[in-house]
Amino acid sequence: MTGVISVLIGVVYLVLITVLDSRGPMLPPPPEALGLTAAAGDTPTPAPIARPSEVGGAVGDPSPLGAEPPG
Repeated sequence: MTGVISVLIGVVYLVLITVLDSRGPMLPPPPEALGLTAAAGDTPTPAPIARPSEVGGAVGDPSPLGAEPPG
């Protein structure tokens, strides 16, 4: 009895997979579904890259305090 049930489950599984595969390849969702679209005038403008002199001076030494330079 359990063998018959197992074979029936296997056949149902194969039929289900065949039907799902016959629908074609999966396509990604449209951008509207993910909320990624912007209106025509809502395009953000990138901010200009600031130079170190405009931010407050030269770039400091990134090494830890008391570290010797290599070499």
